[in-house]
Amino acid sequence: MKFCVIGLGRFGYQLAISLAEKDEEVLAVDRNEQIIAKIRDKVTQAVCINVVDDDSLRAIGIEDMDTVIVAMGEEFSQSILITALLKKHFQIKKIIARAVSRIHESILKLVGADEIVFPEKDLGIRLANNLSLSMLEFVQFSDKFAITEINVPKNFVGKTISELQLKKSRNIACIAIRKNDEIQLISPDYVLLEGDRLILAGEQVNLADFAEETQ
Repeated sequence: MKFCVIGLGRFGYQLAISLAEKDEEVLAVDRNEQIIAKIRDKVTQAVCINVVDDDSLRAIGIEDMDTVIVAMGEEFSQSILITALLKKHFQIKKIIARAVSRIHESILKLVGADEIVFPEKDLGIRLANNLSLSMLEFVQFSDKFAITEINVPKNFVGKTISELQLKKSRNIACIAIRKNDEIQLISPDYVLLEGDRLILAGEQVNLADFAEETQ
């Protein structure tokens, strides 16, 4: 996969590096020469250009990218212009754009963004869930569905997964456990031990109720 990240603020910079660490081909683009110099050795290629100029975008091979991430959310008008250029002039297969408001999101979708992200909002929701529900990890997949990880409650130790009847009583599923920092798939007759961590899936409201009950 070929990725291009346009706009190397905190979000775009970290995203570009994280993709490169996963051995993806990453083209990092920004108009700030200092940022480009800083990231150059951490990604496949880094270039300093006028990011709203179609000739400059064409020169760096933007048309060859599988996915382009427009990460410059604060620069409202520029992110909209770039998204429109990418979709209408270059027919990019997938454009992911960062938004900072619902109005921004609506306009980005209108001009061609295939997916919208709210990094600060998503991080805030995830942190709030972790803090308020005492969950070790919380991954939100939709407005309703999530996966979370909690320590095995003391009254669960010595019981099998089937004995807990989580699906029947709480409409959540135990899909695995974490033992000694390794995730393991388990069978219904697995006996829970002290120190195990349950990895649970279900609707957020059910997971929240369960986490609160077992604190």
